Amino acid sequence: MYYQSLFESFFSPTRILVVSEERLKAAERKVKEDELTAVDVRITELTKYRDELKKELALAPARPGKDLDTLDQAMDGGTHDG
Repeated sequence: MYYQSLFESFFSPTRILVVSEERLKAAERKVKEDELTAVDVRITELTKYRDELKKELALAPARPGKDLDTLDQAMDGGTHDG
């Protein structure tokens, strides 16, 4: 059985991989397609979240606490500037 020395484990020979240009371009294209898919998914998620927030805002009163302003005016006789 072959055991590497300590020196060989730290200074292993350099690996050289030969890849055809077609394979390299195909791999780069695949990475870009995967990134595009990820961006599309994120856009879909954000659009859905935006629509939910828009619905919540439509249901919420335009000015929170407006009902309390009416109560304040009734309590102090309408002299409160707000």
